[in-house]
Amino acid sequence: MGIRPAKCYKKIHRAYTRQSQRKPRKGYVKGVPKPKIADFQSGERKDYGTNVVLIAKQSVQIRDNALESARVVATQCLEKTLGLGGYFFRVRPYPHQVIRENPLATGAGADRFQQGMRKSFGNPIGSAARVFEGQIIMEVFVNEASVRVAKQALNSARYKLPTTCRIVVQKTPV
Repeated sequence: MGIRPAKCYKKIHRAYTRQSQRKPRKGYVKGVPKPKIADFQSGERKDYGTNVVLIAKQSVQIRDNALESARVVATQCLEKTLGLGGYFFRVRPYPHQVIRENPLATGAGADRFQQGMRKSFGNPIGSAARVFEGQIIMEVFVNEASVRVAKQALNSARYKLPTTCRIVVQKTPV
């Protein structure tokens, strides 16, 4: 079975964190999978003069696989046109938030072995990054001549994220 859609996890709300007084070992989440995002930075780090950023318009949770797919699309576009030495790309948020799921069985005979909402703390199935309104999600450092390519790369990455975004071009101070 595949993963659930982004609408199941994109709302930000305070997670239920159980703190047991009698059994303190149950106060943390066991078995959290590693984030799927491979690299948070790519390209050559040097002074380029221009910074193109992708900014979130809403507060959302972005799953690690959505961040990874947006990163892959952006870096492919940048590498194809500028090469490895023509840009520096960075993903800013880190997926710290643990996403849990209480899987419910369906089909014939499911009611005989299913517990329902008893002990429904849920198993960890992934992680997400909490992104707030106005926060930078991704940034690309390029020369003045390559701003159009950086905008195009961030625009293609924007469609992989569960929020509306805007692209802003900034001059980096010398």
